[in-house]
This record gives sequence, structure tokens and C-alpha cells, in this order.
Amino acid sequence: MKAAFGSVLVVAALVAIPAPMRAAMPQTTAAKPADNTLDERIEKRLNGSSLKRYDIDVKVDAGVAWLTGTVASEADRRKATQLATVPGIARVENQLVVDLSATRGTTGTLKSKTREGAEKTKEGAETVADKTKEGLSKTGEVITDGWITTRVHSKLVGEDLLKDSDINVDTNDHVVTLHGTVMSAAARARAVEQAKEVEGVNRVIDQLTIGPKK
Repeated sequence: MKAAFGSVLVVAALVAIPAPMRAAMPQTTAAKPADNTLDERIEKRLNGSSLKRYDIDVKVDAGVAWLTGTVASEADRRKATQLATVPGIARVENQLVVDLSATRGTTGTLKSKTREGAEKTKEGAETVADKTKEGLSKTGEVITDGWITTRVHSKLVGEDLLKDSDINVDTNDHVVTLHGTVMSAAARARAVEQAKEVEGVNRVIDQLTIGPKK
């Protein structure tokens, strides 16, 4: 009888609490995170994973995460969905495009461009160094072995003493070698002399023979 009386008192006490006060009592339901908080949380997860090398754009709207951009594989695409599924996200709209030649993020692109630029600069420097080593002619042309061979040929062709000669010219590392036949000792000496006069020639190797043209 006493227990029943106590229960009646508890019920009566609850009923006695005005409705406005009951409404003002603390609620146990937790507030949902804001969209911008979810956005930052997802981006942090992506940047902390292997997907950070891709340029993935994240936008959260009304609890829905939208993913746009490009990744290199379907596995990366699925992983992005998993990482975007955080508490507070109702669903993930994955609109990532799979492209095997995907640009790996802005940072990766800049690094690639920087590396590419450095390689081109290095290549250019090496080319300049080669040209400097080879030297320039009085006309500003780069003196290469091919250039020397052409110049020696042109000088020999214009010589009267070498009119009936058969001379081959080889140039290696600015060293000219003359092969073939000339009609006289004077013609032989003239051929060697003309070859030595060409710019860039370091040495002339005379392998000419005197005799009729073969």
C-alpha cells in the first residue's frame, strides 16, 4: 500500500511540471556537423591518403558529399568514396573520372613542369657547352666535323692542281684524313695545305697516293 502511494506521488510530480518547462529540458539527440566541417574532414582524410596526388574537389551540401576530379584507376575512385563516408554524411555522390593518364594533382603537375624545365635547361646548357667546345666559324656557324668535311671538299674542288684528282675527306674530332689519288706531288701538297686552312681543323692526315685517277 505504501509502494503504491509513492508511485502516485512521482506521477503527480511529473504531471505538475508545466509543459513549457518540459519542452525546455535538455535533448539527448546530438547536433549534426555543419557541411563545411564535413567538407574539411573529408579533404583532410583524402590529403592523408595516397589520393593526395590527385586533384579531387570536395563539396558537401545538406549532408551529401560530392566528389569531382580525375583519378588514375577504379580502385582509387572506390577509395575516395570510402574516405568521404564519414559520420554526418548521408551519402556520397562520386563523380570522379577514371583516366589512366590522369594529372596527379596541382602539386604533382608543378613538380613535373619544374623537373621538365630543369631537364630542358640542362639539355640546353649541354648543347651550348658542346657548341662552345666545337667553336664558331667567322660566319657564326658551329664548327662540327660535318661542317669541316664540307668546307674541305669545297676548297679542293676549286683548285686547278687537283682537277683530275680523286680525293675522299673524312673528319673525326676535327682531325681530317685525306684518301685517294692525286696527279702529282705538288697536287698532294696543295690538298694537304688547303685542308689545313679550314677553320677548326686540328690536324691533317695525308693518305693520298700519286697516280692516275681510279
